[in-house]
Amino acid sequence: MAIACGVDFGTSNSTVGWVRPGHGTMLALEDGKTTLPSVVFYNAEDEEVTFGRAALSEYLAGYEGRLMRSLKSLLGTSLIDGQTEVGGRALPFRMLLANFIGEVKKRAEQASGRQFTSAVFGRPVHFIDDNAANDQLAEDTLAEIARSVGFKDIAFQFEPIAAAFDYESQIDREELVLIADIGGGTSDFSLVRLSPERARKAERRDDILATGGVHIGGTDFDKYLSLSAVMPLLGYGTQLNNNSEVPSSYFFNLATWHTINLAYTKKMWTQLSELVRDAREQDKLSRLQKLIDQRAGHWLAMKVEEGKIALSGAEHVALELDRLSPAVTLDLSRSSFDSAIGHLVGSVEQTVQKMLADAGVKPEQVDTVFFTGGSSGVLSLRERIGAVLPAARKVEGDLFGSIGAGLALDAVRKFGGA
Repeated sequence: MAIACGVDFGTSNSTVGWVRPGHGTMLALEDGKTTLPSVVFYNAEDEEVTFGRAALSEYLAGYEGRLMRSLKSLLGTSLIDGQTEVGGRALPFRMLLANFIGEVKKRAEQASGRQFTSAVFGRPVHFIDDNAANDQLAEDTLAEIARSVGFKDIAFQFEPIAAAFDYESQIDREELVLIADIGGGTSDFSLVRLSPERARKAERRDDILATGGVHIGGTDFDKYLSLSAVMPLLGYGTQLNNNSEVPSSYFFNLATWHTINLAYTKKMWTQLSELVRDAREQDKLSRLQKLIDQRAGHWLAMKVEEGKIALSGAEHVALELDRLSPAVTLDLSRSSFDSAIGHLVGSVEQTVQKMLADAGVKPEQVDTVFFTGGSSGVLSLRERIGAVLPAARKVEGDLFGSIGAGLALDAVRKFGGA
């Protein structure tokens, strides 16, 4: 039985894995489910804090308060040292992350019946693109927060490497595998030699041929789907009477999960009120004003995410935006979604191609592409990655559990068993 757990603190969902003989690896964190959405709701009416699905339910039920999501995106940015306002008091973002990770630890301990003081945390290949100092700062900040909630011994593992360990536990021969972990905030890749024999080694550095990643994930797909299909309903791209365009900051804040609350400031509200008077299409700006007045930005973002997920299985989706005033039924098409995120998918494809080139590996040498992460369900992304490696077998892992399971296996290697 492992003495340590593996913690996958994700942009959209979090999991905890723990290796124990005769039992499944993943621990139940909410209502029997192994995923806990990375969401915190500060209920200003009841002065309570809720997490995960319960947090989303309270927010959608109309309680006054502050909803925070995509918490991981704060790491390595200047926002991490900032704060938000809840019920008239300032709440530092570091404390917000500590509240959530502390809750993950508490629930894992309740599910396992033991205390965890050691853990392997997953991390993206790059928290921050092209900035080694900020990337290291992000890892250091996460470690500091984890220690503040009771983890004493902490190690880190790249998330795609963790997914590789999970896939390795399922194979019976050696394979050269490209792990494609498309999460909520990042797209991470590793090229790894895997086999049952190699799995017994304590040190796997020589088996890792290359790693790569880019700070593009599911929340970015949400953002550009929102900007292309939804925000024009609220005035994005329209003009003022002086022929200038309505400032895009309102729309970008609302379309980006971790900046939605910035749209609710008094300064923004005052500016928007003035813009409505000067807008050529006042009806659209009035609709935006009403949305912000209702603090319904997270509701709108969830509706866009709902549409994105539905487009993985349908060519067209009717999105009911019933909280807009007036209400709208929006027809979303997969082709328009693919166009909206085409530049993002292209960047991800280039990341894979560069990683193969840096490793000196030809596409035909790769045996398998292993997809994990909730956003790997985006079809155009899978197709573009698959096209880079046309001869490789395509395997879908547990989209939300492979990383946590792999981190749990790595925890045994790093911290041992009891």
